[in-house]
Amino acid sequence: MIKTISAFAITIFTIIIFTPLGIPMFILSLFGLKKPMTFYMHKVAQNWAKIIILVTGCSLEVEGREHIPKNGGVCFASNHSGIFDIILALAHIGRPFGFIAKKELLMVPFINMWISILGGLFIDRKDIRKAIKTINQGIKKLQNGNCMLIFPEGTRGNGEGLLPFKSGVIKLATNSLVPIVPIAITGSYGVFEKNKRVQAVPIRMVFCPPILASEMSSTDRRQILIEKVRSAIESVLGQPPTQEAGEAPTPPLP
Repeated sequence: MIKTISAFAITIFTIIIFTPLGIPMFILSLFGLKKPMTFYMHKVAQNWAKIIILVTGCSLEVEGREHIPKNGGVCFASNHSGIFDIILALAHIGRPFGFIAKKELLMVPFINMWISILGGLFIDRKDIRKAIKTINQGIKKLQNGNCMLIFPEGTRGNGEGLLPFKSGVIKLATNSLVPIVPIAITGSYGVFEKNKRVQAVPIRMVFCPPILASEMSSTDRRQILIEKVRSAIESVLGQPPTQEAGEAPTPPLP
């Protein structure tokens, strides 16, 4: 219980501290400084995420960061066991990225600002026309050299294993033709959701080798890509983290 209270207290405290910094950056991003502000905001979010991971006391094993392309558009596709997955991504992807968030978060003060300036998009899953428009915006971002994170399952698995993939979300990769880097995360469901309190559990995060959609036939590209991404993630899931304490060293990205 003490760890849970501490984790939530520090989360709220850091949000209060970082938000005044985010507001002027958000305003500047509206006046032609989107790219530099996104970079600095990502660094702030990255440090915030690392603080949260440290507070939970989880032992974290990170592998395969050398598979992350240093330049150009990249679509990261991760399984989604719990809310801690976003924090892990912020801490260790190493490049600014946006993600598709449900439209309800657009109404949450400060959270909406951070998602927006980091390059995130809000999707209305109940309106197909609006959802397609959001997906197309994400495709354009990728083609312009940005990074996006998607959760092909479309929702959190909550410890139930890898759920079926939603073909609509995978369009970001199939239509943009940028490299897609599968991410397999094990253990994150146990951080909070499993027992409704923060627990120090072993977590493993693996960046798999990039899959090149541009090298696939346009006829079967979507289905082949889904199968390859799913296979890459499944090959890692079920292998428990081996790191007993601390965090495995990972090579820095330029």
